[in-house]
Amino acid sequence: MKQILSGIRKAIDEYGMIEEGDKIAVGLSGGKDSVTLLLALKNLQIFYPKKFDIVAITIDPGSNTFDTSVLEKLCADLNIEYVIEKTNIKEVVFDIRKEKNPCSLCANLRRGALNGAAKAHGCNKVALGHHKDDVIETFLLSLFYEGHIHTFSPNTYLSRKNLMVIRPMIYLEEKEVKAFAKRNNIPIMKKTCIVDGSTKREFMKTIIMELSKHIPRLKACIFGAIERSGIKGWDKVK
Repeated sequence: MKQILSGIRKAIDEYGMIEEGDKIAVGLSGGKDSVTLLLALKNLQIFYPKKFDIVAITIDPGSNTFDTSVLEKLCADLNIEYVIEKTNIKEVVFDIRKEKNPCSLCANLRRGALNGAAKAHGCNKVALGHHKDDVIETFLLSLFYEGHIHTFSPNTYLSRKNLMVIRPMIYLEEKEVKAFAKRNNIPIMKKTCIVDGSTKREFMKTIIMELSKHIPRLKACIFGAIERSGIKGWDKVK
């Protein structure tokens, strides 16, 4: 946990992610990233000089196989308020719209549901478990498929909802999160997405992995370029 907290504390301090009295909704999907983030923020509460509250929120897409029991137990053990926001996202994406490339629409609907639930429970910030690999993959996806130089930022202000989205794990690599989850036997919820493992993001992971065999510092160079590029939202606290 010390290594995880070190990376998260660095991001929080450098980008001013947490202020006194914040109530933070942690988007708890049930995967290793979101569970690690929840555990880290719970530990951070103990010693961080600025006091903040946590609410864990899981978006139920409406799948019959969606079982949150492992997350319910986790939050109960941690004494964290837990909210399950029920939706019909699966029906909209796969049955009504019949999307051939469902990831974008699904992500947008889940994001909207999470933000709405966060506001309904009095939160002023939403914390997401995106790590350094996610930043790089999103950058390359935008570049290759959209022709844009863009990726999500450490802090994103949503003016319509008056919510700040924070991403405290941007300095952590996926391999660090995987190692932490395995070493500590972190409870992970079974995946229910029917297209899991065959997405453009998975394809981008493969490309990065192959390129890294020939360019060992590939990810460090791309991430450094993003930090230095002046992309909106990547301004550090002075």
